[in-house]
Amino acid sequence: MSDSPLRRFENIHNYLYANDGLSEQQVLEEIIKILFIKFYDEQREKKSFYISNSESRKIDSGKNKSSFLNRIKQLFEETKRKYNSYFDSKDRLKLSSPSLAFVVKKLQEINFINSKNDANGLAFQKFLGRHAKGGRGQFFTPDPIIDFCVEIIQPEPNEKIIDPACGTGGFLFSSLRHIKETYKDVNLQNYVQKNIFGIEINARISQIAKIKFLIECNADPNILCGNALSDIKELSLKYNQQANLTDLESYFDVILTNPPFGTQGKITNHELLSKYELGYKWNKYGKDYIKSENLLKGQVPEILFIERCLQLLRPGGRLGVVLPNGHFENSSLEYLRKYIKDKANILGVVLLPQETFIPYGTGVKASLLFLQKKNGGAINSKLVFFSKIIKTGYAGNKNGSPVYKKDKYGHVLIENGQKIIDEDFSEVVCDYNRFLKTFSIKSEKSFSISSDQLNSRFDYNYYFPENRKLIANLIKLKAVRLCDVAKIVKNKSKRLKRNEIVEYVELSDIYTKSYEIINSTTLPVNDLPSRASYELKTGDVITAVAGNSIGTRKHATAYITEEFNKAICTNGFRILRNLKINPFYLLYYLQSDLFLKQVFMYRTGAAIPALSDDDFSNILIYLPPQNEIDKISSILEKCFQLRERAKNEIEKIKTAINIKHITQLTEK
Repeated sequence: MSDSPLRRFENIHNYLYANDGLSEQQVLEEIIKILFIKFYDEQREKKSFYISNSESRKIDSGKNKSSFLNRIKQLFEETKRKYNSYFDSKDRLKLSSPSLAFVVKKLQEINFINSKNDANGLAFQKFLGRHAKGGRGQFFTPDPIIDFCVEIIQPEPNEKIIDPACGTGGFLFSSLRHIKETYKDVNLQNYVQKNIFGIEINARISQIAKIKFLIECNADPNILCGNALSDIKELSLKYNQQANLTDLESYFDVILTNPPFGTQGKITNHELLSKYELGYKWNKYGKDYIKSENLLKGQVPEILFIERCLQLLRPGGRLGVVLPNGHFENSSLEYLRKYIKDKANILGVVLLPQETFIPYGTGVKASLLFLQKKNGGAINSKLVFFSKIIKTGYAGNKNGSPVYKKDKYGHVLIENGQKIIDEDFSEVVCDYNRFLKTFSIKSEKSFSISSDQLNSRFDYNYYFPENRKLIANLIKLKAVRLCDVAKIVKNKSKRLKRNEIVEYVELSDIYTKSYEIINSTTLPVNDLPSRASYELKTGDVITAVAGNSIGTRKHATAYITEEFNKAICTNGFRILRNLKINPFYLLYYLQSDLFLKQVFMYRTGAAIPALSDDDFSNILIYLPPQNEIDKISSILEKCFQLRERAKNEIEKIKTAINIKHITQLTEK
């Protein structure tokens, strides 16, 4: 019984990894080289990609093997000349003779060009999914995310598509599959050669992207190995040499991309930064931002990629991009969102769950942004679609194993003989399609707002209808701002300049259910962490403004008793002092849904959530009738008094027991 195509690829990988002492990356590189050789050979009349039985026996016995090796090496030299943009003239095959013979023997029976079905191509896709993820996932976007973006953007056969950070070509390949399934009469080879474009900075990864298309439809895509952030004229020149394309600017109809995030480092090259408007500092004037003449010291790559994408798009062109959540919400990036709104209509924002990228090496929180460049035929310029994905169809662990729908008894549901993946993407696509027909949507996961309501933030939670309704109701009830009823202390303590011992309080030292500090650490000032900042006073109320728990039931809030007077706390807290309302009512309110929902709505940050001081100051405090405030305050104050009495009683017991034990030991 012959091996399946996928098993052949896996056997090759495992053999090379075990026998040639190559790393995982080197094994993949050698497999890609041989696939290029194989593919080139299939296009020639004279076939050279084979190993005869006699050659195989000679290699097994260690005897003369020159005929086989010379033939394959010569074939590789010809392959390098054919695909010269993907190989260096100095590239060589690194496999030992037995390994090279093993691989050729496994692949010589497979025909990629004339395959009557997609088994070989599909097998290679699955093989790459297991082995071509790259470091920290920068070369790999989950297939469900890729396919979802394509379904939202809906590329058409006459449209030019580019991914300027294409990796292994996931977005481009999914676009091809969409065209193939939606438009049955399209010549796929012609489509790929004229409409599919990609740029990838990593040579090995760009080779993988190219060979995927060659195997799938015997078509050579316009994938350029280079830096997509380079001077656009330089990129156009490189493309002209490869694809007869003279000017990239305003050329493309569709861009789908997942650019490298800033965790990989900032762009600091001044010459490169100077070519981008977003490479400069932007100053705020009222509600507007103006680009200054001052170049930034560094800029995260994905921000420059946004500008590059908008350059590449023709007027009316569409963009789908994966970005960290901070770009949708952080106040420091308000200038970026103003820039985007000036250049494009916001079509939609889709929030992804935190576990989305965990199987691919990072826990970054991200969302999808869909844009249409202005000055072209607008799909929609008056409304913005919002939605969120809760279920991705795979587990949020390193394996990313599939998750299936189950009935109430825990049995996996099956449809047409296939297990049903438990995912939200299909539902959100249906919501978006309904939105395009009626320009109105309100479902369990999706909603829309007027473009005029889109202010300095783009994030889902900020515009979530329940949150907006809460704010509107609080305003109707004449709720007051937090800064109007309390002084918000955010000045560093003078004690931090002295050489003394202090009590230090962290976020984790709060027991949220009882509003109290249950622990502190005694430390010399010089040993305090850099986040140690503020000095506490008896009667203060402290509440968290940073950390994963803010806005949840575990949000840390506490009342400062005499025990922690003059202690130092982390800058993850803000201190509320000189209160104009009863501190115990405020304490109660800071653990209520009215407060927590506002915090969750305003919090920002793709890594560690935080609340800006402006947003914190403007949180609305509902003040019921005074008799209700007095009642709530009295109950809470009594609880604190009872706890203090309980602590004192426990201390009396401890003291009595200690005296008794000391007396007994002395008498003995």
